[in-house]
Amino acid sequence: MRIDIDLARQRLLLSDSATLVREYRVSTAVNGPGEILGSGCTPRGRHRIRARIGAGLPAGAVLCGRRWTREVWSPELGARFPGRDWILSRILWLSGVEPGRNRLGCVDTFRRYIYLHGTPDVEALGRPASHGCIRLRNEDVIELFDLVPAGTAVELHD
Repeated sequence: MRIDIDLARQRLLLSDSATLVREYRVSTAVNGPGEILGSGCTPRGRHRIRARIGAGLPAGAVLCGRRWTREVWSPELGARFPGRDWILSRILWLSGVEPGRNRLGCVDTFRRYIYLHGTPDVEALGRPASHGCIRLRNEDVIELFDLVPAGTAVELHD
């Protein structure tokens, strides 16, 4: 399996060899592409899924610091915490594989905590709106999580 994320089209393509398996609408960084720590940008280049977090959690499970808070997102919970950057359902944590571009130093994707994760803000999918991560519908990130193992190649490009 391989994941290609097209930042310009805001699409994630999951392929098995030359066959397209799934396509998902995503939301990447409102600040655009970029690799620098603290930039709020989505990093480009070759990556791998380094960690998979949230197996078996309910759809909408709220994750904070990569741990389940025991909350499940609802409109009422969202109203109590307006503006919160919700990380829901599952996390696929990325690690860059290109030293100097997205690995090590001030461009390290893993140390920037860049994830593929669920979001309640489905209206924003298809346009940049995140703080650097790649957001998907909860149902989509759960499906993707179940399809890809740790180590899966991920390419992010303009």
